[in-house]
Amino acid sequence: MDIFGQINGQDIPVYALRSTGGLTAKVIPWGARLISLRTPSRIGKMGEIILGHDRLQDYLDHPTYFGATCGRYANRIAGGRYGDVQLDINEAPNHLHGGSQGFDKAIWQVADHGPAHIRLTHLSPDGDMGYPGALSASVTYRFEGDEHLIIEMEARTTAPTVVNLVNHAYFNLKGAGDILDHQMMVSAEAYTPVGAGLIPTGALAPVEGTKYDFRQPTRIGDLAGDDGYDHNWCLTGAAPAVRILEPSSGRALELTTNEPGVQIYTCGMMPEATPGRAGAVYGKFAGLTLETQKYPDSPNNPAFPSAALNPGETYRHVMDFRFFTV
Repeated sequence: MDIFGQINGQDIPVYALRSTGGLTAKVIPWGARLISLRTPSRIGKMGEIILGHDRLQDYLDHPTYFGATCGRYANRIAGGRYGDVQLDINEAPNHLHGGSQGFDKAIWQVADHGPAHIRLTHLSPDGDMGYPGALSASVTYRFEGDEHLIIEMEARTTAPTVVNLVNHAYFNLKGAGDILDHQMMVSAEAYTPVGAGLIPTGALAPVEGTKYDFRQPTRIGDLAGDDGYDHNWCLTGAAPAVRILEPSSGRALELTTNEPGVQIYTCGMMPEATPGRAGAVYGKFAGLTLETQKYPDSPNNPAFPSAALNPGETYRHVMDFRFFTV
């Protein structure tokens, strides 16, 4: 087994997965993180379709959440507070992705692994980053058949808390350059407008006639403008939730989920000249995230789908990616 690097003297191994159809993935325990995902083009050329780094040190030096499992509550909570619970403030004045020592920075335990799957677990103690209750979490990556990668996240708590785990992979189906020519469809009639600090206003706004209208397959560059996206779409529940096609390679994906929203971020705040693999340089529009989720700041918006988790309940979040060519 290869060692990707060390954190505080602890080796971080790389676990390689392979589907029956030849798709490959690599996962590391630090952040229960997907660091590689390779799929074929229409002519059968294998290529990397997520952003990442060649060295562990680059992940430490450039905290962009590449491929990470984020939690306990991914995305933003206004003021780092809900009810009488005060959370860690790591994107002042708000709480982002579980705080300064969120799940993306934990070294998860490998509970089980095989040629096509890996299951990782993490125990977050009561009071971790301000969250009530001890939370036991797991993330499973598994290939099913030739075309599907399933990411399944589960959690249980000892006290009432909130949970919103996401996978923060950045996709570029071309494998290089930008994602402006990618054609995207999102099964959403509405999105959550945001104010200062990208905190939702509490309203749901129709996508019709806006830059957020991807109800039909549309070239991202035709709508994105200079700012791109870092917004939550309110999914209708139709499958797939998202479909993306990259015309030059023929690579395509469909994403199905049980979550009510998806945060699509197109790297607008990524520092220019962020180093990538094999000498690549990443910047704005280098990739896009597909973070299926509860809505941002749901704990402070009773009208949003609830992120509450109580003792005796199991949180379960499933992402089903189908990779194919056209």
